[in-house]
Amino acid sequence: MLRERIALRRIAEPSEIASCCLFLASNEASFITGAVLIADGGGRAPTQSWAV
Repeated sequence: MLRERIALRRIAEPSEIASCCLFLASNEASFITGAVLIADGGGRAPTQSWAV
């Protein structure tokens, strides 16, 4: 049921979350401050329309 509510229709692999963490800890993210990286596979994106 949870997978149906996520836009990508799957749960993240641990390595995918680790990649986000490694990016934020890398020099590639050296200019990023005060930001939130949402790694939820589109879980916050609307996947259903409730309009009638």
